Amino acid sequence: MAVTSQAVQAKNDLRIGDKIFTFLKYFLLILFSAIALIPVSVCVLTAFKTTEEYNTTNVLTPPENWLNFDNFVTAFERANMLRGFLNTGIALVFVLLFSILISSMLAYVLNRFRFPGSGLIHNLFMFASLIPGIATQVTVYQIMFSLGLINHLYGYILVLCGTDIISIYIFLQFFENLPRALDESAILDGCTYFGVFFKILLPLLKPAIVTSCLLKGVSVYNEYYMSNLYLQSSDLKTISVALYTFTGPYGNQYNYICAGVIITIIPILILFLFFQKEVYSGMAAGAVKG
Repeated sequence: MAVTSQAVQAKNDLRIGDKIFTFLKYFLLILFSAIALIPVSVCVLTAFKTTEEYNTTNVLTPPENWLNFDNFVTAFERANMLRGFLNTGIALVFVLLFSILISSMLAYVLNRFRFPGSGLIHNLFMFASLIPGIATQVTVYQIMFSLGLINHLYGYILVLCGTDIISIYIFLQFFENLPRALDESAILDGCTYFGVFFKILLPLLKPAIVTSCLLKGVSVYNEYYMSNLYLQSSDLKTISVALYTFTGPYGNQYNYICAGVIITIIPILILFLFFQKEVYSGMAAGAVKG
C-alpha cells in the first residue's frame, strides 16, 4: 500500500509539474507577444490620429477616423520619402551586390587555399568583428574627407561594403560543407579557379547568399548613423534619415513619424511575403553545420 500511495503521489506531482510548465510556457508566449505587438499597435493607432487627437487622447485610444490618410500623405511629401526610397534602393542594390561578391570570393580564398599569412588574415577579420564600429568612425571620416567621398552616394556605398565581416564568416561556414572534390574534379577537367568559383561553387551557396542578403539588407535599410554623417545633402538622404524630418528642438510630430514608419514597413513586408520561403530556407540552412 505504501508503494502504491508513493506511485500515486509521484503521478500527482508530475501532473502538477506539467501544469506549471504549461502555464509558464503560455504566460511567456503571451508576454513576449505583447512586448512585440504593443509598440506596433501603438504606432498604427497613432498614424491615423490627427495632431489634436494625439495630444488629447491616450496612446492606446483608437482614432476617431480610420480613413484618415492625411498623415501618410503629409509624411510622404514633407519628408520627401520618394527620394529616400530611391537613394536607399540604389545603396541597397549595390551594397548587396558587392558585399556578396567580395565576401564569397574572400571566403573561397581563405577556405580553399593555404598561403603565408592566411591564418593571420583570418584572425584579423575575427579581431575586426570585435571592434565597435563607432570607435573607428573618426578615422574613417578623415579618410573619406581626404578622398572627397563625403556627401556622395558612392562614398556611402563604399563605406557600407567595407564593414561586412559577418557575411565572410557565413560563407566560410558554408564552404566548410562543400567537398573539395568538386574543385579537384573541375580543375582536372580543365576548369580555372574562377570557373570553379562562379560556375560550380557560387550556385551552391544560395542558402548562404539568402542569409547574408537578409542580414545585410536589413542593416542597410535601417542604417541611420552613417547615412546622416556622410550624406549631408537633402537630396541624398536615405529613408531612415527622412523619418527624422518631423523631429526637432520644439517637439516631435509623432503622428507623422508613425505614418512614415508604416510606409517604410510596407516594402519590406511585401518582399517578405514574396520571398518568405527562401528566407526561411536560408536561415535554417545557415543555422546547421555539417
